[in-house]
Amino acid sequence: MSHRYRHQPLKAIYLAGHLVVTLLRIPFWILLSIPRSWRPRKSWSLKRAVLVKLIRFFFALPSKTGPIINLPNYKAITLGPGVNGLWIDPVPELITGKLEMWTKAASVTPVRIPGYWTHKKGYDIKVGAAPTPGEKVLYHLHGGAYIRLSAHPSDATAAIARGILQHTEAIHRVFALEYRLSSSKPFEVDAPFPAALVDALAGYNYLVNVVGFAPADIVIAGDSAGGNLTHALTRYLVEYKGFDKLPPPPGGIILLSPWSDLGVSHESPTASSHKFVDSDYLHPTIGSVNYAKDSFLGPLGLGAAVRNPYISPASLDPGLVINFKGFPRTFIVAGGAEILYDQIITLRDRMKKDLDDQVTYYEAKDGIHDYLIFEWHEPERTETLKAIAEWV
Repeated sequence: MSHRYRHQPLKAIYLAGHLVVTLLRIPFWILLSIPRSWRPRKSWSLKRAVLVKLIRFFFALPSKTGPIINLPNYKAITLGPGVNGLWIDPVPELITGKLEMWTKAASVTPVRIPGYWTHKKGYDIKVGAAPTPGEKVLYHLHGGAYIRLSAHPSDATAAIARGILQHTEAIHRVFALEYRLSSSKPFEVDAPFPAALVDALAGYNYLVNVVGFAPADIVIAGDSAGGNLTHALTRYLVEYKGFDKLPPPPGGIILLSPWSDLGVSHESPTASSHKFVDSDYLHPTIGSVNYAKDSFLGPLGLGAAVRNPYISPASLDPGLVINFKGFPRTFIVAGGAEILYDQIITLRDRMKKDLDDQVTYYEAKDGIHDYLIFEWHEPERTETLKAIAEWV
């Protein structure tokens, strides 16, 4: 049963018990990881082998308890030292075609959501200031399976923004959008697809028509589910280019460990979804993945996960019709040890077929899923950030 320990006092008892069990397991994990041949990857350090086990252990907890801590969300701007938050107005006038049809089917309405600016250290930039001539900006859409994490600067995914700012001379600030997260029973049913896409569109419109960035100077970056959302937003901007006041597509997109197939077409005993279970903190079935899919797909159902190009651009279902003509230059990152590896390769190959050398692929051979959020994941993290900086 999913989330069976969501109510107190069972939740507190369950979490306390797992904390004790974890403290007891850590020495055991260390002993098991001392021989290199026993580590998920022989090239991994002892520290990485143990940390991945620890993250996997805690990553699965919310599937039993629900959210462990209250994170910032779309309902309020969460203030704090150095936090540059502001409200982003909805853009119902820019919703048309398939997106309009999906919003009606899922009863999704545009709402006001928060966004957060992060500025490069040493730069005195007014929040939301107009761009300087030729200035580029990063628009970040965070990961979290569409059900967790946040755009707030205190969130783990903010390490991506900080890393890109540190290594990329051409980018002085990052805008991250607090799009709506999906939820379903036993919790409140809220924000199924295409809610996050509607919100991401509003954030993009803000950068173009409020702040004043030229679309060609915007780079959209998304990690994991944020990579899925980055693709969906770009697809919408490409397919409906020229509609009323809809801004043109961005100058480039960065897809970091993108969740590209929400169906099961890449799941088999010989696929990365199973072969790399020991070398990643995600699991294809254990944890919150099924809850995430049900919450995100909502009324559209699992059928949308296999044949909707906005949701599963890497689906192997023969009923999927997709192409990437008109997409901007794209930088794709995959970890060679992550369970999503195969679906990322499928996405890469499909994009390269239509875009050729407009697609740059970067693989960290021993990288785990979304490894840029882990500042200890070296040297792969720094090497990847430098490659992104050169690409930008």
